[in-house]
Amino acid sequence: MTKNNIDKKGIAQSLFLDGAYTQEEIAAKVGTTRQTVSRWVRDGAWEELKASRTITTEQLIAQYKRQLAEINKRIESRPPGNRFPTTEEADAIVKTAGAVKKLEQDIGVSDCVSVAMRFLSWLRPVDAEAARTFNDYFDAFIKDQAGRARK
Repeated sequence: MTKNNIDKKGIAQSLFLDGAYTQEEIAAKVGTTRQTVSRWVRDGAWEELKASRTITTEQLIAQYKRQLAEINKRIESRPPGNRFPTTEEADAIVKTAGAVKKLEQDIGVSDCVSVAMRFLSWLRPVDAEAARTFNDYFDAFIKDQAGRARK
């Protein structure tokens, strides 16, 4: 891969993540084909990366807590003596509570991306080559994390 291709890919990724461009528009802007941009998006897990930027960990936790409250409200609305979760509700409670605990303990991908973007913005004017290297390593890290999350 030539240096020119790396720059095109980096620019394409920035346009994809930060802009509201179609893959075709991105391809035209960086001077490549839509198919190449599509491959970069797929291989680089850019969709997952973009999604991780749009919803925060706090928003997910709040959503899960609302779901738990809804289940508990349904249980409490039953007649006395029947105020216990069904098997399905109990399973949902356990899984949702586990997801909340994990989210509260783990740093979210969006948090990592936010810090990395700020660091890259600082590093580029200081050492552009180091910024490209860091960006490559960080992209690999995000792909690895996305792969682990799917398992």
